[in-house]
Amino acid sequence: MGNKTARLFFIDAMRAWAILMMLQGHFVDGLLENAFRDPDNLIFTIWKYFRGITAPVFFTVSGFIFTYLLIRVPEKGFDNPRIKKGIKRGIQLLFIGYLLRLNIFGLLKGELYSSFFLVDVLHIIGLSILGIIGLYLLTYKRKKYIFPLSLLIISCLLFSYEPVYSNWTFQLLPDAMANYFTRTNGSVFTIIPWFGYTAIGGFFSYLFTQYKNYKFLYPAAISIAALAGTLLIFFSSNLFLAISSITGIQLFEAIATNNYLFIRLGDVLIAFAVFMLLRQFITSRMVLRIGQNTLSIYVIHFIILYGSFTGLGLYRFFYQSLSPAILIPAVIAFMFACTSLSLFYARNEDAIKQTINIALQDIGNWLEPWLIYTQRTLKITIFKILRSIGFVKS
Repeated sequence: MGNKTARLFFIDAMRAWAILMMLQGHFVDGLLENAFRDPDNLIFTIWKYFRGITAPVFFTVSGFIFTYLLIRVPEKGFDNPRIKKGIKRGIQLLFIGYLLRLNIFGLLKGELYSSFFLVDVLHIIGLSILGIIGLYLLTYKRKKYIFPLSLLIISCLLFSYEPVYSNWTFQLLPDAMANYFTRTNGSVFTIIPWFGYTAIGGFFSYLFTQYKNYKFLYPAAISIAALAGTLLIFFSSNLFLAISSITGIQLFEAIATNNYLFIRLGDVLIAFAVFMLLRQFITSRMVLRIGQNTLSIYVIHFIILYGSFTGLGLYRFFYQSLSPAILIPAVIAFMFACTSLSLFYARNEDAIKQTINIALQDIGNWLEPWLIYTQRTLKITIFKILRSIGFVKS
């Protein structure tokens, strides 16, 4: 097994771990009864800490994989086949992100609920992919190191200036756009600072590609990742306080006060070190297949848990109401169901798509008479959408 294959296997295993952590994290956070959310409980504290690792790992690995595919081919610039595929993928993720927040009953009433415009994981990954493509196209004619160095600098700036822009309200922007920058309206993630993890994942990918033929690639990478991760987790806050004390720059003190971004980056590096260390033991086809089908797993879990399209998800019926005795077997069943449905879809994708297309055509034919009489409602809905995103004025 060559280095290239092993590298992709360990990254796929990280993706599998991250998506499974995301499934259980969303399930437990949404359905666990409040009485059991005890910060003094060691088990709950450990669970909460590891839940916080999931998103940084997922974003970083996404940036790693896309950039690896982008830079490993000999073609440059717009001749690179990954440019077209990446743009398509980024737009697809944005579209799916909005689609999952669509409520059919609201549309039938001519309403588009505000939750439709909230930003989540898929929006940020999709936009991050487009951002990496844009940065690549701006730098590919320059020296080879400019692209990865730009990714690293952007990550450091986004993480360092978080205390500054986290207080910005972006009130001048329409909510649909502001939601990409602020969580004020209820967005789960925002492009700042989370693009930083995707960008630094791209930087890590460049290092792996650059040194792919180095004899001691993995021993060196494991050692560096483990050391850097440990330093970020346990010493970065004190380092920022020391820099603030020496320079008098208050920004560094503000970073240390709420130093979650650099500490989580340390967690990501430790995760990289662990999975690289265990790469020779990660041979399960099931694990790798889960890692290669994270999008469908995410979509399925969103529909079941949050009730996409209908609002009839588990959150609606069991929100913060389950005890651990019920929750633990339920979350295992939930993870099994989501992954099983995803792998079934992967095995039968063509047949399922054909069936869906036929069903949609039948539904369209059945609804055609009704649609003729609801054109006015549809026009009003479209107008509301355009107005809410700022394309037309009231």
